[in-house]
Amino acid sequence: MLPVDAKETFVLRLLITFAVLNALLLGLEIPRHAGLGPNWIALEALVLAGLFTWIPQGRWKGYLAALAGALLALLTLLALADALARLSLSRSVNLYLDYPLARSVYHLVSGSVSVPGAILAGIALFLGLAALALLLRWLLAGLGRQRRPVPRAVAAAFILVGAVGIVSFHAGAALPNLPRAITPGMTIVLDQIRFGRIAHVQRGEFQSLLARDAETQAAVRLDGLAGVDVIVGFIESYGVSALFDERYAPVVGARLDDLERRVADAGLHMVSGTLNAPMFGGQSWLAHASVLSGLWIRNQMHYEFLLDTERETLVQDFHRSGHRTVAVMPAITLPWPQGRWFGYDEIFEAGDMGYAGPPFNWVTMPDQFTWWFFENSVRRNGDRPVFAKVALISSHAPWVPILPILEDWEAIDDGAIFRQWEGEGEAPESLWRNHDRVREHFALSVAHALEVAGRYAATFTDARTLLILLGDHQPAQIITGPDPNPGVPVHVISGDPALLEPFRERGFVAGAWPVSQNTETGMDRFREWLHDGYRVVPASP
Repeated sequence: MLPVDAKETFVLRLLITFAVLNALLLGLEIPRHAGLGPNWIALEALVLAGLFTWIPQGRWKGYLAALAGALLALLTLLALADALARLSLSRSVNLYLDYPLARSVYHLVSGSVSVPGAILAGIALFLGLAALALLLRWLLAGLGRQRRPVPRAVAAAFILVGAVGIVSFHAGAALPNLPRAITPGMTIVLDQIRFGRIAHVQRGEFQSLLARDAETQAAVRLDGLAGVDVIVGFIESYGVSALFDERYAPVVGARLDDLERRVADAGLHMVSGTLNAPMFGGQSWLAHASVLSGLWIRNQMHYEFLLDTERETLVQDFHRSGHRTVAVMPAITLPWPQGRWFGYDEIFEAGDMGYAGPPFNWVTMPDQFTWWFFENSVRRNGDRPVFAKVALISSHAPWVPILPILEDWEAIDDGAIFRQWEGEGEAPESLWRNHDRVREHFALSVAHALEVAGRYAATFTDARTLLILLGDHQPAQIITGPDPNPGVPVHVISGDPALLEPFRERGFVAGAWPVSQNTETGMDRFREWLHDGYRVVPASP
């Protein structure tokens, strides 16, 4: 028999180890439930506690405990990634698809806070996970040092209850489940296996679609837009929530009304509608690719497969109609070989735009400079009509600071004038401690982007211009709430009302307000709309 104090020590260590394992494993469910879930027992915790009580002491037990600690730390990292994906992209993380995004997350953090801040955050995360793994190893390796009947019996009970519970949980309706019990570790792993299989099937389907499309694709040109400057401006994080959510509509809606009045006062015409974006919260390039290619580019895998084809896009369509094709991409600060695939005549990245002002957190330059650079250095500097994709990033998170708008466009020059607001505004890490204030700043930044775009339209749009302003995607769940609508507003402006007719035929209505936030039409239909609406004819051989 064990002495009383030995029994108490054994029971106490076992209970502490089980409690730590149980809390950690149940914590893996927090992203799924957006908080603490309804369950009380993680069945894997019972099995692990019992198993390591049963295993005799020795070198291999230490190795197995270290392995278990490392695996549980990795599961914790996976749960953190899942939480980030749910908050920012409104979906679960999918390792099969999302591992290339780690670099993008780093650049977002370093741009929003600082490079040292991003590095320190990474180091802190690594050290925290390492400490967790070491703690778990110490707890597990120390179980069952007293190899006597009591520990063995208790260990057997833990293993038996946990194993039966796991089998029952995954047997479906065949066996009754233990109440309030779950297998969080197994579930998160099985989810990733399932996501990977689904993505693998979708990969084959998308590759088949690309192959079929390559056989049927015909060269086209947009004769109905010959001689017209066509400008597609993607407004960052501008989704239907900005207009139809009562938290943001008073601020953003007022600017939208101003845009409508400003456009009308300038003698221009405007129609608006809604399209669905293929994603939420980020990865704007998927929306851009969907609009240009006429394909539903829902994830990074689809994007990379697209770039492995020779599929034509709107860029080639406008080449044939005599347009000079350009992309203005102020957020691109690193090499962007993917951009060359689209075949633009010119790509203007951040370093090509001659901006002499300061960056504002993640925003490399304000939208008003981007619009001025496009008008002054691109659109005026050529003898052909322009087809341009313009990325507008002032409404990108962290949504601080909100800059004033300059009345005199000529005063913008090289952007040095914006230096007077360098360092203005609250630090993002301070602002983001208060979610209500984050939402307030989101509304203000989208309103700012719309006002700048409206002023550009009123000043520089004429009868030989078709200006299309649309959101790239809905913002993150912190703004939209759970289960967001994928819709984004689309505004089409021109001095020639006839140029708007193809959009009216597809349900767009006069003015700045879409009729509804709901639509069944995705961004991938945009290219088809232009083909059908602007007298497409076969290109000459």
